[in-house]
Amino acid sequence: MFETLSDRLDKVFSGLRGKGRLTEADIDATAREIRIALLEADVALPVVRTFIAAVKERARGAEVSQALNPAQQVIKIVNEELVEILGGETRRLRYAKQSPTVIMLAGLQGAGKTTLAGKLGRWLKAQGHTPLLVAADLQRPNAVNQLSIVAGQAGVDVYAPEPGNGVGDPIRVAADSIEHARRTMHDVVVVDTAGRLGIDAELMAQAAGIRDVVQPDETLFVVDAMIGQDAVTTAEAFRDGVGFSGVVLTKLDGDARGGAALSVRYVTGQPIMFASTGEKLTDFDVFHPERMASRILGMGDVLTLIEQAEQAFDADQAEKMAGKLVSREGFTLEDFLEQMMAIRKMGPIANLLGMLPGAGQMKEQLKQVDDRDLDRTAAIIRSMTPEERVNSKIINSSRRVRIANGSGVTVTEVNQLLERFAQAQKMMGQMAGSMGLPGMGPMSKKQRGRQMQAQAKKGKKGKGKAKGGPARRPAGAPALPPGAGNPFGGGFPGGGMPGGMPGLPPGQGLPDLTKLNFNQPGDERPSR
Repeated sequence: MFETLSDRLDKVFSGLRGKGRLTEADIDATAREIRIALLEADVALPVVRTFIAAVKERARGAEVSQALNPAQQVIKIVNEELVEILGGETRRLRYAKQSPTVIMLAGLQGAGKTTLAGKLGRWLKAQGHTPLLVAADLQRPNAVNQLSIVAGQAGVDVYAPEPGNGVGDPIRVAADSIEHARRTMHDVVVVDTAGRLGIDAELMAQAAGIRDVVQPDETLFVVDAMIGQDAVTTAEAFRDGVGFSGVVLTKLDGDARGGAALSVRYVTGQPIMFASTGEKLTDFDVFHPERMASRILGMGDVLTLIEQAEQAFDADQAEKMAGKLVSREGFTLEDFLEQMMAIRKMGPIANLLGMLPGAGQMKEQLKQVDDRDLDRTAAIIRSMTPEERVNSKIINSSRRVRIANGSGVTVTEVNQLLERFAQAQKMMGQMAGSMGLPGMGPMSKKQRGRQMQAQAKKGKKGKGKAKGGPARRPAGAPALPPGAGNPFGGGFPGGGMPGGMPGLPPGQGLPDLTKLNFNQPGDERPSR
């Protein structure tokens, strides 16, 4: 959603990089370009004015004038001010001292409240709670039925005593749900309320009535991130008419400019607590201002990537895989299929790669990434017999034809996968016995002696050579042929880092990571 804003800011900062000192004119020109970028992204005018004033004031201060790299300091200031506009720090849910905790959802019709109720219920269940979803939207056609379906998909209970479609009293349903939650031992109640196409007196009266009878611990205002400046107007109306304690952004996966959604926190004074980034129930997470600012400025979001990996990869399975490498049992196609399926659970590959630092420099390559390549690779492996997956060397020409026909691909694609897998298997066997990888087991005396001789010979040959060559490779780490180390797909464009992402054909993957500058100006963040 914030791709346009990211592109504009990147152009602004590229003009600053390399300057030894910044003049007053440089600061004014940079501030003007940032102002234009924010306004084009639909950020509210009062927010833009406050933001630019803070950046200019700090840019003219001692922290920039006395810095070794003034341009990097300006980018650092923009990052910090953007974090401040987005809320400063992550705001967590407040739970009631006495169960149940009541969370009320409010917002306009079409903002995604009902789907969000299911996402929030699933998230709460994963946190160890027993949530109850309450169908208090009795006006919109099939709203009660939709909530019941979403609750079933999320694996949580729903309280829906009325059929809806204009039948029933939503205030009474909301009031009765609290006692029902106590009887059924639910510790969190999520109340889904009705919305309107616009703000009106009836909507506010009903929302205020539900608020008064349930006394919510949290009232979350659900706002569609794609509705532009109207998001700010609606937020102000709900703040004054009903009141809310937090904001939830939905449809952040859209292609709208999205800047108005970033303005909601500043205008209302209430923090953004959650963000919904897709249609699936799993596309939902806590909103972290510093991570969102980092993404907007093209610095990546490694922490979120790590969290998603921890959720997708089973710890026991990872330990088992490490044990196989240490014991030199070997890496099989069956193991690879399990790893690939875990990566698939993490979401679209392009989104995952976009969280890496420096991903802004490879947007064209990321657009070529197709998740269907993963599915194609999985189909090839699943067309093999269990014996073939464990021992790929037995796959002769007739077997390859059978596998290709069974998976709907060509024999050439099967050959490419097996060739890359053979290279990866060989490399991982070498790595398992090398001293360069801690935890992979000791080498034998004979292996260590050969390695030391090779290093001594390499040291003699390498005298006087420039740094950065093979001599800088960690001790014991094998030299990798182009494209080696990846059963998952082809090498990097331009012959960069070996391998690619799982399932990607040759030529599709990341660019040469050895040439990417991960230490980009502006990466310096304030110590926490």
